[in-house]
Amino acid sequence: MITLYHCVGARSFRALWALEELGLPYALKLTPFPPRSREPGYLDVNPLGTTPTLIDGETLMSESAAIGEYLARRHGPGDLSVSPEEPGFGAYLNFLHMGEATLTFPQTIHLRYAVFEPEERRLPQAAADYVQWFLSRLKAAARLLDDSGYVAARRFTMADISVGYALKLGEALGFHEHFPKPFQAHLERMKARPAYRRALTAESAGEPVL
Repeated sequence: MITLYHCVGARSFRALWALEELGLPYALKLTPFPPRSREPGYLDVNPLGTTPTLIDGETLMSESAAIGEYLARRHGPGDLSVSPEEPGFGAYLNFLHMGEATLTFPQTIHLRYAVFEPEERRLPQAAADYVQWFLSRLKAAARLLDDSGYVAARRFTMADISVGYALKLGEALGFHEHFPKPFQAHLERMKARPAYRRALTAESAGEPVL
């Protein structure tokens, strides 16, 4: 049985969504954010103290984009990943990692210095600058898209989940109206997927999913 430690709204939504897309049985353990300081014993589970934590037998993973790739290759149908022989392999890897490193990271800096830090430690200019970083990178990334409606290989893959979560976070933070039109459409397409909706239901239930 796969176990996923998840914080509502956090990067771990990628892993939860991936599990639902694959139809895999899993146990969902909801933790408060940040779990390293608010969930007793969490550091014994994941020494990094970060979210997500996915445990599959002897395998422990904590990087949300990598978890999607792992699940697709280890447990899933091959079409949710892209093989090196396919023309879209490079674009797949690029967007798989772009979703976290380029599109989610600047938003987390904004969250820290505009929301999470105590008032006296907030940095409004830095927070605003990282929002512009995110939006400028998103605008540039839109130029890499084709007319398929997906980010790589002309089909839905784990790279769409990686990017889709970054867009979901941006929408939650109120940046959606500034998204380039192709990414506005991509977000709506992702939100319409049954597995995406099931993942939202699973996290709102707050109970293990078996």
